[in-house]
Amino acid sequence: MAINWFPGHMHKAQKEIKEILPQIDVVIEVCDARLPFSSENPMITEIRGNKPLIKILNKSDLADPVLTQQWIAYLDAQQHVKAIALTTENPAIAKTIPALIRKLVPNKDETGKQINAVIMGIPNVGKSTLINTLVGKVKAKVGNEPAVTKGQQRIRLEEGLYLYDTPGMLWPKIVNENSGYRLAITSAVKDTAFDHEEIACFAAEYLLEAYPKRLEERYKIDQLPQQEVELIEEIGRKRGCVRSGGMVDFHKASEILINEIRDKTLGELTFETPEMVEQENIHFAELEEKKIAEREARKKARGRGRKNKRK
Repeated sequence: MAINWFPGHMHKAQKEIKEILPQIDVVIEVCDARLPFSSENPMITEIRGNKPLIKILNKSDLADPVLTQQWIAYLDAQQHVKAIALTTENPAIAKTIPALIRKLVPNKDETGKQINAVIMGIPNVGKSTLINTLVGKVKAKVGNEPAVTKGQQRIRLEEGLYLYDTPGMLWPKIVNENSGYRLAITSAVKDTAFDHEEIACFAAEYLLEAYPKRLEERYKIDQLPQQEVELIEEIGRKRGCVRSGGMVDFHKASEILINEIRDKTLGELTFETPEMVEQENIHFAELEEKKIAEREARKKARGRGRKNKRK
């Protein structure tokens, strides 16, 4: 199942970002530490060029700390990228961001020169909360629903340093289908954009492989089943989601699993690793190339067919 969600204001924001980018010195992208790749916007890499990028792995208190450190090392190895992990519980680290911005553009950190940074991120990743921490008061709208901020705003962080805020923005097409599932699991897209049962099955399959002990402890299961459907059914039985006749309410059990992932009941979880993502990128790039080739072949076949018919 492909999950795509691209409201009109996101398309407008994309155009506005391209317009202001020439005057921007530093790009800040806020990602979800639980899915550093799936929550990054590929369009940002495309449009920022060689401008310095601060990659913020937000909500790191919800993520696996070992994997967060792996991701920071992986991202720091990229050109003109500096990665930091943040939590909403420790605003002190966020307060160091203005100094980091200045450090990344030393040629502009002089009296009388203005530094402009732009902050971007997908919906519901904690971008507005971060901005409010930086300025020390409520400047950006904050909410639990994706796509709260719908307009661009310019904020003065300190003397000579300005921050452009943009709406949370997804992109028109998610090539890596697994990224779409992960975004849904962590509520980056609205619940109406996906099927709970399908998303829960995707999450259960990953958890069985990556965090089996966590599942055993949380749901008091002595021997975990091998299949994701069986796991969700077992969770349903443990939580009393059983209809008359002994049938498990699969939808309700799926919602329980998703909610307990989101609210940290299942503990600190990360849903992707750098190695996993590199393998997936190769796989889905090959699939995309194959689809394009097949479309071109069909076009040519249709063209030949029309030509032959005229003869």
